[in-house]
Amino acid sequence: MGRQDEITKERLRKIEELRKMGVNPYPHHFDKKQSTIEALSSKLGSKIKTAGRLMTKRDLGKIAFAKLQDEHGKIQIVLQKGQTPDNVFNLFKRYLDTGDFTGIEGKIIKTKTKEISILVKKIELLSKCILPLPEKWHGLQDKEERYRKRYLDLIMNPEIGTIFRKRTQILNIIREFLGKKDFLEVETPSLQPLYGGAEARPFITKLNALDMKLYLSISPEIYLKKLLVGGLGRIYTICKNFRNEGIDATHNPEFTMMEIYASYWDYNNVKKMTEELLEILAKKITGKTKIKFGDKEINFKGPYQSMKIEEAIKKYCKVDPCNERELMKKAKEFGFDGKTRDEAIQFLFDEKVESNLVQPTFIIDYPKSICPLTKEHRVDPGKVERFELFVNGVELANAYTELNDPIEQERRLEKQIEEREKSGKFKAHLEANELDEDFVNSMRYAMPPAGGIGIGIDRLTMFLTNQHSIRDVILFPFMKPEEKNKQEGKKNG
Repeated sequence: MGRQDEITKERLRKIEELRKMGVNPYPHHFDKKQSTIEALSSKLGSKIKTAGRLMTKRDLGKIAFAKLQDEHGKIQIVLQKGQTPDNVFNLFKRYLDTGDFTGIEGKIIKTKTKEISILVKKIELLSKCILPLPEKWHGLQDKEERYRKRYLDLIMNPEIGTIFRKRTQILNIIREFLGKKDFLEVETPSLQPLYGGAEARPFITKLNALDMKLYLSISPEIYLKKLLVGGLGRIYTICKNFRNEGIDATHNPEFTMMEIYASYWDYNNVKKMTEELLEILAKKITGKTKIKFGDKEINFKGPYQSMKIEEAIKKYCKVDPCNERELMKKAKEFGFDGKTRDEAIQFLFDEKVESNLVQPTFIIDYPKSICPLTKEHRVDPGKVERFELFVNGVELANAYTELNDPIEQERRLEKQIEEREKSGKFKAHLEANELDEDFVNSMRYAMPPAGGIGIGIDRLTMFLTNQHSIRDVILFPFMKPEEKNKQEGKKNG
């Protein structure tokens, strides 16, 4: 029998003994009055009633110590012969283990080592921990294991919880900011009969009740534009998107996006709002607009640098995009296998430009052929009014002056479908590559001029919490199944 099995067997025995004594090891309720932080800041002699998980336990005979941890922090508890009732002292020594959720009543004291502690008068087992916690310094260092068992990660590395509290704070600040600007938060479907709003491979599912193939949303854009048609002038959604593509430091198959749309705006209005929002977020989350990200300092104070995509190609690839022959040659040197100049521009930008954009930079005015939902540029007909915001080489936001001409929209969507079919891209999903008639039809009722933007919440959280993997800002990132032999080895180890 392995060490873990022995510990588990012993704890199960304790549960049975407690039940025979009339003690419920899993009671329904505990009236917690103070958090650990509140207890630590209380005056000496104050009465305390708190609860949390026992993280350490030291029995020194006539005195015993333990660390009690809740979501706010830790505090030491002390049990001492003559001051702690015998029945309480015995319950702690014989039946409580590290990992147990425990209710404590007592008073605030200061120990000989000057540590603020709770001298225990009453103790109650609230939930018995059957499996032993990992050892602090040896048991949960493997990152894959930490992502896979986030519940243990949060127990053993409570500082991780700070990241997710900041994530919630980021969302609260965004909602407050948009609320003050008269934006309405709305919801859009995750299950869709047609997928659209972005160029991505979808997840396929089925609605059994109607014997109907459905797709998980890759973007809420189409639905939000229908709401603009309906007269909701300023709207946003914070939602899950699903893309059946790669997994790496900045991509997870399921991720959180915010999309914002404002009637009568264009991409210039959206740009100003984006700078304002990010500057406010940086100040409120980190206390300043210049934030640390690894060994770099990123300044979120606006205005940000703005550069046309062709200017960026010229600067970082040392080739003039106006010279199509040289452009195609340069792209092929780096592995480009497409056919058109516009595709070559996008390829070179993705491969050779993005990584150079460390400080917040708007890349603007993309080729028309690769942006089917974007309004044509008002002074350069070959381009569209679009920007992407890059930070530290990563796309953080994508924005348009929205296309609202239904005839042009239908033509561009048909063209996109035709190109997909020619290229064989998404071949397995061609049945979904049909025109979204309801979307086009809605636009025939007139959609107002509008500006819209999508911002990746996970990536935004990465920057504002100095985390370099998207898996560090998602509580339950997607993970490959553990290998069986690895699992067995751990179990028997």
